[in-house]
Amino acid sequence: MGKHCYVIAEAGLNHNGSMKLARQLVGVAAEAGADCVKFQKRNVATLAVGPLLDAEDDRFPSLGATYREIRESLEFDLDQYRELKGLVEEKGLDFLCTGFDVESVDFLERLGVDAYKMASHSNTNLHLLRYVAALGKPVFLSTGACTVEELDDAVQVFKDGGAELTLLHCISSYPTPVEQVNLAMIHWYTERYAVPVGYSGHEIGYLPTLSAVARGAVAIERHFTVDNTLPGFDHKLSLVPEELKAMVEAIRSVETSVGTIETGVSEFEQVTRGKYKVSMVSVGSIPKGAVLTEEMITYKNPGTGIYPKDAGLVLGKRASVDVPGDTLIDEGMVQ
Repeated sequence: MGKHCYVIAEAGLNHNGSMKLARQLVGVAAEAGADCVKFQKRNVATLAVGPLLDAEDDRFPSLGATYREIRESLEFDLDQYRELKGLVEEKGLDFLCTGFDVESVDFLERLGVDAYKMASHSNTNLHLLRYVAALGKPVFLSTGACTVEELDDAVQVFKDGGAELTLLHCISSYPTPVEQVNLAMIHWYTERYAVPVGYSGHEIGYLPTLSAVARGAVAIERHFTVDNTLPGFDHKLSLVPEELKAMVEAIRSVETSVGTIETGVSEFEQVTRGKYKVSMVSVGSIPKGAVLTEEMITYKNPGTGIYPKDAGLVLGKRASVDVPGDTLIDEGMVQ
């Protein structure tokens, strides 16, 4: 990733089980300039205990009447995912998918994914993390809703397995109020774990996301949708197409402005330095042979002469020429 902030456009479940909508989302991500499109894969049968899966759920009637029905309506089969993966890659983007269980990881292996995203939901599921780490592929791991000790264990799993790990600072609150975003954790995670750290945001809008980039986030993950009013889990907290595009453009500006650590005066500042820094100037006329003292000099623009820190180059020496008043002094005027 380097200086380029890797932008993951999280289509997630916002396709609502429609391939037409999923294809549209891929196009939106490509148009916005994202680097990657991410989906999600679950084995609904093992997602939760039966009574929870079969409980009545009236949140999204168009998607189902129970939690199981809603979840099942949002799943694609292997052929559908192959089509989506091909479309994503045809658009020049990377394909990424969150695997929520071992069965889904096996599904994604058959699909031929190059990397994995592990949700905050799974960062305490050490059995699943070890299974993914053993595959030896790059992994993005979100940090939401876990203790430091739990995250220590999760990170160690991937370090022990030799997997390339990127943490994504995440607050599992949907949507996340700005005052809870806590971007200071990006630096803290970087120092504690010595791995790249990005940001997976759930705030409304994207100001905290831009702030995360300025604080050194190497990757950004944000949900997006074609319409905030659609039924489903994530539409309301997702960016609409114009917001996604504007966010990516702003990220590119922010990462350019962050720049690199460079000491000294840049070539762009040299003109300003020459105009507005101060140099040694004679207060009044100084006759040839006079010894230059501090009382004879002052400091004014431009900054093209002798700087105050270099006054010793001429003070205490005799003038080799007559120096008019209000004149820049240089070393050629003394002996």
